[in-house]
Amino acid sequence: MKQSKNKNLFLKAKLGKYLTIALVVSVLTTLPALAIGSNETGGFNPQELLRNALVQIQEWGAVGAIAFILLYIVATVAFLPGSILTLGGGFVFDVVFGSIYVFIGATIGAICAFLIGRYLARGWIAQKIADNQKFSAVDRAVGEQGLKIVLLTRLSPIFPFNLLNYAYGITGVSLKDYALGSIGMIPGTVMYVYLGSLAGDLATIGTGSQPGNPLIEWTIRIIGFIATVAVTLYITRVARKALNQAVSE
Repeated sequence: MKQSKNKNLFLKAKLGKYLTIALVVSVLTTLPALAIGSNETGGFNPQELLRNALVQIQEWGAVGAIAFILLYIVATVAFLPGSILTLGGGFVFDVVFGSIYVFIGATIGAICAFLIGRYLARGWIAQKIADNQKFSAVDRAVGEQGLKIVLLTRLSPIFPFNLLNYAYGITGVSLKDYALGSIGMIPGTVMYVYLGSLAGDLATIGTGSQPGNPLIEWTIRIIGFIATVAVTLYITRVARKALNQAVSE
């Protein structure tokens, strides 16, 4: 029974590595095409590149929704500015469908980045902290409280979204808790998509010259501030408890 369980874990790990390699290859093959398209307009400008892509997607109708989600996934994995796409989603698809497409793309993209971080870096990190009881205890504690921590950090705008996706991959947070924690993106997603829907032209998206709603903008700031304080206090408490436990052992 134990041998069968170990075999299943080995097969899952192996499958995870193959999926991770496939994700990396797909991103590496997509980026040169994006760079070539950008060079035609002079230099690699990711914001301008994404705006041009949104213009094209707007003309594709129903197919544009699929293209938008795929673009958001690639942008998330490749560290391209997702705010342009979030605002653009509101302009191209309106608030309801824009929010849905952004959430799907951001969630899948975040999971892809998480898998890359886990299967390309997690093993190396685990070896480094194996003999350090304090680090191991903190890592284990964060893993046990993963859902709450991921949820709070998703609510806070202080934590960089793209970088955080990879960072969680090298912690003990389970994929299930990590994916469920994506729910924390919904309030910010809806608010930014709404702001994007107010833009009069795609060229103004993300430039600061687009129209805004002061009430929505202040709501985003307040929610972000509360979430930042909450996650800071919570992580500090979890880490302190783990360290005290490690020291007592």
